[in-house]
Amino acid sequence: RIHKTGKIGVLSIHKPDRMFYNSDNAVKFLTLQGARKRLRAKAFTGLTNEQRVSCLKKLILVTSPPACGKTFISRQLAGALKHVVYLDKDTLIPLSKQIFAVAHQPYDRSSIFFEKYIRDLEYQVILDLAMEALLYDDIVLINAPFTQEIRDDAYIAALRKELAKKEAELVVIWVDTDPEVCHQRMIDRASDRDIWKLNHWDEYILGVNFEPPVNLRLEGQPDSLLIFHNSSEEEFAASMKEIVSQLEASVKKGLRPNTPIRL
Repeated sequence: RIHKTGKIGVLSIHKPDRMFYNSDNAVKFLTLQGARKRLRAKAFTGLTNEQRVSCLKKLILVTSPPACGKTFISRQLAGALKHVVYLDKDTLIPLSKQIFAVAHQPYDRSSIFFEKYIRDLEYQVILDLAMEALLYDDIVLINAPFTQEIRDDAYIAALRKELAKKEAELVVIWVDTDPEVCHQRMIDRASDRDIWKLNHWDEYILGVNFEPPVNLRLEGQPDSLLIFHNSSEEEFAASMKEIVSQLEASVKKGLRPNTPIRL
């Protein structure tokens, strides 16, 4: 943004990490910005559609029903990839617990109160953090169920539109795990967020969709939907190797047009 500072003939240009306070520097800065845009446009010239895909940044959503292994897989993927910002929606739980306390409500993430006042806010906050992080790195990986959102075509279309503004695209990794394996993992982790689920398992499992969200698959983007099989250690090892390889292939530094330009 450019605006007058109140001093005659003096301009200031705001960037996240710097501010210029005189007209000469302002002109130089605008010239650099124009050069960056031209170089970025030139970088796209002559690329195939497959190469253009590889130039984009990535927002990766690691999703599945609870207890499928999202957190462990997300952390392993984040450790295996380069230039990644890792975000876990569970980091927001202490804030959510405080909302329950202030509202004098029992802590129950399966309650109507949670669904009405907290759930959507958690997702909005974690996505806001991800959008901001994409300004500074190539890949942002979110560990969160997104169980409702990934089945909502309008929601996904709007998300992809916002990502396009940041020269980024959506990648969804669906963790495929047998329901009985999930049940045992939920018992083993003994988390307070699972109390209702375990006490009403038959009722709970009827409302859980373990089928991959195939509506997310896009022609021309091979990594739009990736399936991570995780019902055994053997499946985990094979899926980890395959998906890391796919993601690394789709983010090629040599083709990325928004590499910082030192001028």
